[in-house]
Amino acid sequence: MNNNNYVVIMAGGIGSRFWPYSRNTKPKQFLDILKTGRTLIQMTYDRFAPHVDKKNIYVVSNQEYKDLINEQLPELDDSQILLEPFRRNTAPCIAYACYKINKSNPDAVITVTPSDHMIFKDEAFIKSWNTSIEAASSQDKLITIGLKPHSPEVGYGYIQYLETGNGVKKVKTFTEKPEKALAEKFIESGDFVWNSGIFIWGVQAIISAFEESLPEMAEVFSEASASFFTDNEQKAVDTAYAQSANISIDYGVMEHSQSVYVVLGDFGWSDLGSWNTIYELAEKDNNGNSVQANALVYDTKNTLISSSNNKLIVVQGLQDYLVTECDNVILICKRNNEQKFRDFVSDVKEMKGKEFL
Repeated sequence: MNNNNYVVIMAGGIGSRFWPYSRNTKPKQFLDILKTGRTLIQMTYDRFAPHVDKKNIYVVSNQEYKDLINEQLPELDDSQILLEPFRRNTAPCIAYACYKINKSNPDAVITVTPSDHMIFKDEAFIKSWNTSIEAASSQDKLITIGLKPHSPEVGYGYIQYLETGNGVKKVKTFTEKPEKALAEKFIESGDFVWNSGIFIWGVQAIISAFEESLPEMAEVFSEASASFFTDNEQKAVDTAYAQSANISIDYGVMEHSQSVYVVLGDFGWSDLGSWNTIYELAEKDNNGNSVQANALVYDTKNTLISSSNNKLIVVQGLQDYLVTECDNVILICKRNNEQKFRDFVSDVKEMKGKEFL
C-alpha cells in the first residue's frame, strides 16, 4: 500500500434534486437510498478503504454535518474531517483539502470523489483508478475519469479527448450540461465522454493549477496552511472561505489548464442525482412502475411511488410521475424534469418555511 495515496470525499451538498427525501439536516449522502444497509458516504468510504491507508482518507463537508460524519464514519479522527463554514462550490473545498495534505506530504497523489455517486463494478473502477494514480504520480497532470455515454444526458458534463492510443488521453474541451441536441452530436462523434466528477492529481500539480488559474484562492489557502494541524485551523479556514470565490473546480481550474487528461472507464457509474435516476435503476413491474411503498396502483405506467412509512398510498391514472411521501411532505409531479425540483425547493423556502426543507 502506497502511503502517498490520499482520498478526499466531498460531502457538503444538500441534494435538492432529491427533495423531499434529501433534507437540509440530512442530505442524500447520509441516506441509505438503495436500501443496502450502508449510506452513500459509507459506500464511498468502503470503496477506497481497502486500497489506501485509512489515515489518508479525508472528508470535506459543511460544519452542520460534523455529527453525521462522526456517526457514520467513526473510523475518522477530527483531523480527517474538514469543515466548511459555508458553501462555496467545489474549488474552495478542494483547495482546502489539497493544501492541508500538501503540508503533511508534498509527494501526495490525491483522489477527489463525490460522496453520493454509485459504482456497480468495483473491480473495473479500481483498474481505471490505478491507471490514473500511476499517471498522476509524475506530479504534472490533472486527471479525471470519463465514462462512455449511453444516452444524451443534459445533466452531465462532457469531455472531448484526443485519441492518443494509450490509457491516458489529453483533454481537448469541457462542456458543462449541454442542450439535448448538442449532447446527441457529442455521442455521435464518438470522442466525448461523461465527466464523472472524480479527479486524480499529484498535490504539486493541483497547487500549481490553483496558482495559475485562481491565484487569489491559492494565496488565501497558502496563508491558511500555516495554521493547519493546529488549534487555529478552523479560524484560518473560515477566513479563507470568506475571501474565496463561489466557483466549481471545473470552471475555475480544469477548463483553463493545459495539463488535463482523461482516463476512460466503464464501471456501472451513476451520480444518483435525481428521483429519475432512482427510477431508472429500480426494479419495475410489467407497467414500468417502481413501487417502494404500501400502495395500490391502478391504470398507471412508468411511475415511481415511494414512502418513508407504512401509510397506504392509492394511485390511479398517472404516467411518468413521481409520488412520494417523506416526513411532512407529499410530492406528486412529473419525475423527469430535474429543474422543477430546484424550483420546488426555492418556492418552499420562500413561501412555506425551512421546516419543510
